[in-house]
Amino acid sequence: MHDRRQRIHELVLALLAQQQDLELLAGDGSSLPSGDAGSWLERNRRVVLRYQALVRSAVTLDALVDQEVGESFQAGAMAPPP
Repeated sequence: MHDRRQRIHELVLALLAQQQDLELLAGDGSSLPSGDAGSWLERNRRVVLRYQALVRSAVTLDALVDQEVGESFQAGAMAPPP
């Protein structure tokens, strides 16, 4: 379980490194030009959704790698010895 979590963490970092315009959550909303709490919440919601998509992508990539490795391992185990 720890190895899988570490792999996913590394995949998330790799995906983050490829992002051109990485946004961070806004603090208390006072830094927004309009000062509108609704726009502050909406902006932070969009940022969180983007990070969630990156994490889901990393989990999917990890699962695909596990599947491929598992299939390769099974195919090797079933192959007759040379």
